[in-house]
Amino acid sequence: MNITGIGTDIVECLRIAQMIERHGELFLKRVYTQREIEYCSSRKAATQHYAGRWAAKEAVLKAMGTGWAKGISWRDIEVRNDEGGRPSILLGGAAREICERRGVRDMLISISHCRSHATAYALAVADDDENPF
Repeated sequence: MNITGIGTDIVECLRIAQMIERHGELFLKRVYTQREIEYCSSRKAATQHYAGRWAAKEAVLKAMGTGWAKGISWRDIEVRNDEGGRPSILLGGAAREICERRGVRDMLISISHCRSHATAYALAVADDDENPF
């Protein structure tokens, strides 16, 4: 295993709540996939879950080393949870293409949140024989 990038982010839950209140469905559909919207909206503390996914997407971009450049969109990065609640990242679009070109085979993610803040940490992993940079 070869770690090719790390990223972290923290966001105030209130900021995400204000964006949802101000822009509603337009904001949600611009930033989150339908699966993420369904998951977060079904949770008791939906805003915290939306904020956690926001932080995760930002952390993934930092781990990729690209930021929002190169045609990447919010919805190219999807956070999913397995049956036990463990989060994982599914990449699509430009984000997936960039990671494939760089030999990144997996993006590990950890997300944490409370009433006021959400944070995430991402780790880009390539095979040992890959050198993406």
